[in-house]
Amino acid sequence: MAELAAYAVRGENSRGRRHAEPAPAARSEFQRDRDRVVHSTAFRRLEYKTQVFVNHEGDLFRTRLTHSIEVAQIVRTLARALRLNEDLAEAIALSHDLGHTPFGHAGQEALNDCMREHGGFEHNLQSLRIVDLLEERYGGFDGLNLTYETREGILKHCAPARARELGELGRRFLEGRRPSVEAQLCNLADEIGYNNHDVDDGLRSGLIGLEQLEAIGIWRRHAAEVRRAFPDIGGRRLIHETVRRMINTLAVDLIEETRRNILAAGVASLEDVYRAPQLAAFSQATHEEHRELKRFLNRNLYQHYQVLRMTSKARRIINDLFAAFMQDTRLLPPQYQRRAQADKPRAIADYIAGMTDRYAIREHRRLFAVGEI
Repeated sequence: MAELAAYAVRGENSRGRRHAEPAPAARSEFQRDRDRVVHSTAFRRLEYKTQVFVNHEGDLFRTRLTHSIEVAQIVRTLARALRLNEDLAEAIALSHDLGHTPFGHAGQEALNDCMREHGGFEHNLQSLRIVDLLEERYGGFDGLNLTYETREGILKHCAPARARELGELGRRFLEGRRPSVEAQLCNLADEIGYNNHDVDDGLRSGLIGLEQLEAIGIWRRHAAEVRRAFPDIGGRRLIHETVRRMINTLAVDLIEETRRNILAAGVASLEDVYRAPQLAAFSQATHEEHRELKRFLNRNLYQHYQVLRMTSKARRIINDLFAAFMQDTRLLPPQYQRRAQADKPRAIADYIAGMTDRYAIREHRRLFAVGEI
C-alpha cells in the first residue's frame, strides 16, 4: 500500500477511545474497530433488515448487511486511490447502518413519530448509541469502545441540541467543522451503493422497467456503451454490466473531484481537513446525473404503490408495538424492562430499533393476534 497522505487519519493522530485500552498487537486501531463491528450483535441483525424490500419478499434483494459490505468495498477503493486510511473508511462503512430500524426508512419515520415528544429517533444517533452503550460484549465497558474517528464517521448529521449533548464528538456541528476525508467519502460511497443497487433490485422486482430507465442520462449512456461492446447482450447481463459501469464512473469522478478539492484548498494536514470546506464531492455534471437517478428512484420505486402498501403495514407495526410497550412495560423482555425504569420511551425505541423485519412481524403477531404467544 502507498504511504498515507499527510491529511489521512493515522493511529498516531487518533483522538483515542473513550476507555483506555492497550494497543492491539497485530493490527491497527482501526482494524480493531472494524473487527469489533463485524462481531457485534447489531451487525449480524443487518442480514434481516430491509433496504427497500421487506425481508420476506425475496431472498435475492439487498439487505442492510449486503449494502454495508458493498459500501465498504467501494469506500476502500476510494480511500486507497486517495492514499487515505482504508481500515478507518471500512470501519465507518460497516457501522454506518447499525442503528437502522426494521422496515427501512418507513420504520425510522414511524419510530421518530412515536418518539417525537421524547427526543426523536435518528438512525445515525442510534448507531452511535449502539457502539457506545447498547452492545454488551466486554467486561470493562459498555458498547464497543471504538475510536473517536470511527464514531465521528458514523455521525453524519446532528441537530444543535443533540450535538451539545455529545460533547467533543458533537462540537463540529456547532462550529461548522468537517470530519475526516475518510468519513466524507463514506457518506458518498453510501449514496453510490444504494442508488445503483436499488436500480438492480427495482428491475429484479419488476417495479421499474428498462424502458423507464432509458429516460435517465447516466443509465442511458452506460447501457448504450454496454450494447456497443456486446451487441447480443440482454437480460440480467445487460443490467449487471450497466450498473457496474455506473458505479465505476461515479467512483472515478469522486476520486478526481476530491483530489482537485484537496489541492485547491491547500490541505496539508488532518487539521486542515477539519477546517476546510467539504472536500469529498462529485463534479457538477456527475452530481446532476446522480441527482436525476435519485429523483427517478424516489418517484418510481420508493413511491410505487406496492412498496407503499408494505411501508404502510410497517408503520402500523411500529406504532402498535410502541403503543403497547408504553402502556405496559411488563411486555418488554427483562433487560429492557430494567432500562425502562430510567427512560421508558428510549428503552422501547432501543428494543424496536434492534428488531429485524421478521422479528418485528412475529412480535406484532404475538402481541395482537389471538392464539399467538
